Amino acid sequence: ETAARVAVGSVALKLLGELGVQGANHVVSLGGIEAAEGFDWNNLETIEDSDLRTADQDAAARMRERIDAAKASGDTLGGILEVRFRGLPVGLGSFAHYDRKLDGRIAQVCLSLQAMKGVEIGRAFEQARIPGSAVHDAVRYDAGYTRDTNRAGGLEAGMTNGEELIVRVAMKPIATLMTPLPTVNVVTHEASDAARERSDTTAVPAAGVILQTIIGWVLADAMLEKFGGDTLPELQERVAASRAYEKAY
Repeated sequence: ETAARVAVGSVALKLLGELGVQGANHVVSLGGIEAAEGFDWNNLETIEDSDLRTADQDAAARMRERIDAAKASGDTLGGILEVRFRGLPVGLGSFAHYDRKLDGRIAQVCLSLQAMKGVEIGRAFEQARIPGSAVHDAVRYDAGYTRDTNRAGGLEAGMTNGEELIVRVAMKPIATLMTPLPTVNVVTHEASDAARERSDTTAVPAAGVILQTIIGWVLADAMLEKFGGDTLPELQERVAASRAYEKAY
């Protein structure tokens, strides 16, 4: 099921690339081990070369130790993935229609993926604990409207605002354990151990690849909704015109 979604989403990512939109994903936390803060688009090759999809090699070493320990004890580990897209035009989504708000559509598709239990745009959970003056992005004018921060994570009122889109997703540990939890026999109603079966210790790094492609599908769909067109050149022309309009203001 996830392989099919990656195959379809890869076509969407290709379309976005033709429109000047680039995506990336990386692991920010695995088994409670946090990677260093700060994402660098120039480090994509390092992330791709990492078996744990993180540019922080020190954290990766500690993550591997945590994975080995969990495997030895028959346990599993979850983590937090981050997906980013840059180059998105302003105005994808809707501020009025609940079913077309882009943050809602992104959250739905992320939570439709197995084991995903939470989604935030930007650093929403952290921002819920601090005053609005430390959350919202002030606007200034300097040969065009601009902002010094992107705390909103690229989405406001259900629409893209031209900043980088930042989505974080929490993945719970895989439920099938080699050291099973207690359960109940459905025939005798007596206490029993859950069935033992093959289980990966963690699937966090792979999940980031899936999330990037399925979010990419949502974004490609939103691009086609806004700009239309029956051919790629038409679509590219309309997106370019929109970007020129943005720069003019």
